[in-house]
Amino acid sequence: MARRAQPFDMQQFFQALGDNTRIRLLNLMGDQEVCVCYFVEILGGPQPKISRHLAYLRKAGIVSVRREGKWMHYRIVMPPHIGATQILRQTLDWLKEDKSMQADKARLTKACCSPSKYPALEGAPLPTAITEPCCEAC
Repeated sequence: MARRAQPFDMQQFFQALGDNTRIRLLNLMGDQEVCVCYFVEILGGPQPKISRHLAYLRKAGIVSVRREGKWMHYRIVMPPHIGATQILRQTLDWLKEDKSMQADKARLTKACCSPSKYPALEGAPLPTAITEPCCEAC
């Protein structure tokens, strides 16, 4: 039986953007697909908390998830509503200018360049650039 598409929930979209942890997660994803273990390492929070925030973003239609063995990879997807897409793109651009968000990105780059310094990342796949479009409009 085919699954019916849920209508876009504007309130849930804005609530998803209204939490600092979720904003930090979106910032770290940017234009790449990232394994949840990197989020845990960079944000320093417990894995269940990070996963709850990622699930909230997924339910809001802002991220998608892909499993590869034991690894869960997250990436940003544009919402089906054009206005929400514009807001999300502007938000992501804004985050690039924020010093604390730049610091998170720098920690992610450092972790990717020397994963051996982070025991929790042993064997974890590196974040990968997204090469396919994130929505039909792209």
